[in-house]
Amino acid sequence: MEQDAAAALEDADSQLMYRIERPVYDEALIRSQLLKRKENSTTLGQRLAHQFRCSSKKAKAAALSFLPILTWLPSYPVKQYLFSDVVSGLSTGVVQLPQGLAYAMLAAVPPVYGLYSSFYPVLLYTFFGTSRHISVGTFAVISLMIGSVAVREAPDSMFTILPANGSNMSAVLDVEARDARRVQVAVVLTTLVGIIQFVLGLLRFGFVAIYLTEPLVRGFTTAASVHVVISQLKYLLGVKTQRFSGPLSAIYSVKAVLYDITNTNVSTLILGLVCFVFLFVIKDLNERFKKKLPIPIPGEIIVVIVSTSVSYGMSLADDYHVDVVGKIPTGLLPPTAPEFSLLPSLVTDSFAVAIVGFSMGISLAKTFALKHSYSVDGNQELIALGLCNFISSFFQTFAITCSMSRSLVQESTGGKTQIAGLLGSLMVLLVVVAIGFVFQPLPQTALAAIIMVNLLGMFKQFRDIPTLWRNSKIELAIWLVAFVASVLLGLDYGLLAAIAFAILTVIYRTQSPESAILGHVPGTGLYCDVDEYEEAAEYEGIKIFHYNSSIYFANSDLYVNALKEKTGVNPEHLQAARKAQKKRKEKANCNHSFPLKMMCAKERGVTHEVLSYNNVEKEQGNGQLGDRHSESVSEEAVFLEPLSTVHSIILDWTPACYIDSVGAKAIKQVIKEYAAVDVRVVIAGCSRSLLSELDTLQFFTGVMTPEMVFPTIHDAVLRCQHSNGSLSAAPTNGTT
Repeated sequence: MEQDAAAALEDADSQLMYRIERPVYDEALIRSQLLKRKENSTTLGQRLAHQFRCSSKKAKAAALSFLPILTWLPSYPVKQYLFSDVVSGLSTGVVQLPQGLAYAMLAAVPPVYGLYSSFYPVLLYTFFGTSRHISVGTFAVISLMIGSVAVREAPDSMFTILPANGSNMSAVLDVEARDARRVQVAVVLTTLVGIIQFVLGLLRFGFVAIYLTEPLVRGFTTAASVHVVISQLKYLLGVKTQRFSGPLSAIYSVKAVLYDITNTNVSTLILGLVCFVFLFVIKDLNERFKKKLPIPIPGEIIVVIVSTSVSYGMSLADDYHVDVVGKIPTGLLPPTAPEFSLLPSLVTDSFAVAIVGFSMGISLAKTFALKHSYSVDGNQELIALGLCNFISSFFQTFAITCSMSRSLVQESTGGKTQIAGLLGSLMVLLVVVAIGFVFQPLPQTALAAIIMVNLLGMFKQFRDIPTLWRNSKIELAIWLVAFVASVLLGLDYGLLAAIAFAILTVIYRTQSPESAILGHVPGTGLYCDVDEYEEAAEYEGIKIFHYNSSIYFANSDLYVNALKEKTGVNPEHLQAARKAQKKRKEKANCNHSFPLKMMCAKERGVTHEVLSYNNVEKEQGNGQLGDRHSESVSEEAVFLEPLSTVHSIILDWTPACYIDSVGAKAIKQVIKEYAAVDVRVVIAGCSRSLLSELDTLQFFTGVMTPEMVFPTIHDAVLRCQHSNGSLSAAPTNGTT
């Protein structure tokens, strides 16, 4: 026993103790004695001058921020990093080449433009980007968004040529003119995307990505994967169908493919399925043995080389009518100005592409930065992507962002810096300048297989649904709305609908937060929900109301209603009950011939009323009797029934971050209503910033004084007990 007692004493001694003895603080005391605001002696002109003052230190910091390559390239450890970056760059380039060709199909432009988009932006990102591991370039979701805009602005119907002699021959599609127009649309859209991203970066708007919450992005990208797979069905089957865009385009595309499925090219289908199965097996092997393999097996480039060889050797295009990539020009195009006359019709789409592209890039960049213990700058990432898109668009590229699959290859093969990405882009340059013609016999069905297999990982995001169902129904709703809206309405309108719904859920959460009545946990300074914890006990005559939200125009009425419901004290009901009680007493005593006074004994939370013979009412506060000198021994005392046992309500504002003018007016009004029935309302746990907002809103005027605000709930409890003459009152369960 002695050993146990000694051990318990030792544990108590080793535990940190929190002891403090101080007066009860209210806001008036804090302002007058404890805290004094610092005087800001600097003027607005001085602050602006300091902000824009130029110095060598600020110039250097600005240069390093704008060109992050200067922070690591001068100290680049060649011996430790170069070999890893070379291996990683070659591996990434091998993947980037077929993906550039494939994703150009999604963007509705000739394949060579996918190669351009895999070179120029990667080169620029090396200088301006802050992430060391992401691989920028073509990406399926962004390419599909661009393709939907290009098809909408340059549909096949615009380039259908009717026979000049009026014969019965069918109309002919001018493919070259159509593709040239779609390239113009994609280039102008990319220019506008770059401008938007660059301006947002300069304005420090990197935070916009927070509105694309993770469930929204995952639901949206899953829907985009559905669109991509549907768009590739016709290439896999070898059927000729129209490409649709806009709302319900996915349904129209599936309907068109099913309607024309009897015209499937068997050779195309067999080759596509073989490529699909091969790539699926290779990706599974890479995943299973990623720790043992020095570099992933380059399945995509193997498929490209083998299928191109088979297509060339067997003359698949001529003998079996298999669609191939076709002509790939050799060399780079000279810079040309975009067709700016197309800008007005592309503004909405460019915002959607800009935000989605940045969101995908920054999310992957932060993931790798956290894994490898460095930081990325969201604003500089916006600037970097903006410059990559804007400058590259003059060289006939379409919008880019980072690719998840290529980034994983670049990081898993040992890439340390963006030197790896630079080397990968140089491989693409070699193909464009020297050997692009080699890939002209490449079957489009092989590219479709590459796209589909690369998107299989996206469909694993359906596993989010049961997890979100267990964890958060609201986030599940965001995921589902983003998915369904993007599938049915298209990626542009679907994204807007998903963002609007996500914002509505925030409003819903602030309008429907948790509210509770708090009680004191004996022996501590803690106050917890009395419905949730057995130890929490209310003090007699005091209600502590907790509302887990700020107070503003959208929820101020809900706050007041919850306050009255939770505390069980409704001023309107008390007023009505008081009037009815007075009328009954007046009626019962209307026949008395002597002066009469009716009083109620001093009880906690009960108003002491004085009614004279001529029915003049004198409203008094708790514990105060009217004009005692006028009382006479001959008067008869008649006691009113108590209306409420609550004399004080404490509003716990610890969770509140802000309050607006509507919320402040609602609180002042409800405090006045409670004061009319002699229930005192005070505020506790109010932050200094919130107090500043209350001062700005002129909250402390009239009956509202700083003495009604307390820094902690316990301060408020002690003051309410003392004011009611019950400082020693214990909680209602009898604990102390």
